[in-house]
Amino acid sequence: MSGRLVHVGSAVVDYVYRIDALPAAGTEKTASAYARVAGGGFNMMVAASRTGMKVVFGGQLGSGPDGDFLRAAFAAEDIQTLTPPSPLMDSGNCVAMISSDAERTFVSWPGAESRLTADMMKPVQVVPGDWVFTSGYTLSYPGSRDALADWIEALPAGIPFVFDPTPVIADIPRPILDRVLARTTWLSCNTNEAAEIAGAGDAQTVAIRLLAEHCPSAEGVVIRAGAHGCLVRMADGGTRAVPGFQVQAVDTNGAGDTHIGAFVSGLSRGMSPCEAARYANAAAALSVTRHGGSSAPTDSEIQEFLTERGEATTALGRAEATAT
Repeated sequence: MSGRLVHVGSAVVDYVYRIDALPAAGTEKTASAYARVAGGGFNMMVAASRTGMKVVFGGQLGSGPDGDFLRAAFAAEDIQTLTPPSPLMDSGNCVAMISSDAERTFVSWPGAESRLTADMMKPVQVVPGDWVFTSGYTLSYPGSRDALADWIEALPAGIPFVFDPTPVIADIPRPILDRVLARTTWLSCNTNEAAEIAGAGDAQTVAIRLLAEHCPSAEGVVIRAGAHGCLVRMADGGTRAVPGFQVQAVDTNGAGDTHIGAFVSGLSRGMSPCEAARYANAAAALSVTRHGGSSAPTDSEIQEFLTERGEATTALGRAEATAT
């Protein structure tokens, strides 16, 4: 394994409630289960770490009980934090309601992760071989977006930068979004987020526009489509639809994060983009069969899953057979 994943996004504490269905306005529900877990960017970091990639965190954690909880979770996964705790506030949190159809609804409260300055970013140094990642959440916060965009633009040319716009993409000012997309090496987004950037259309058409009009320096884009898998579009014009896997989902929270973490880990080990996408599809499929956002599988679990489905040695060939 070469290089590290330098994650400069946001990590928060998730307060997770399992319910049969969302309550109607003005009514109340009693949860069947509750958990307090590390979430946000932690889920993506765990996916990369459990598949063998060295991961370090360059975002901001708080100085209260939620920040302490996150530091303990990072330590348990052997993820180093590069920046000191915020002296001003605790880390943020998110209430996640998981309904019986495995869908999730979020209400979040920003904390220390929403405040980032150039001075705070000084300890975050990259070296050749590193991969850098951020998400739209940190860019949506007025107190962090400018410093982070400046830092991303200043990255050395040889450092790959991976960006996930996330569902809050509409909250990112377009000038900030455009600056970050211009430096993006790999864009990974779902179909709605892709359309938010490049306009409506089928996945291949949108992917072509993303590369031609919004990500001029990118090697490729990945458009995720949940259980249907993903579409990989390369800057050289190649397009592959990489099918997903049918599983019995119990919790889709964190599936996209797992996909991105496994995809970057695969690329860092020399997998082709289509091989990495198949690997990521398998990782995401396994994650939704487990409760919790940070339910990413290990590399050995992914390989076993692919072997059981006859995919381990033919992932690239099968992906290429679905060319669009």
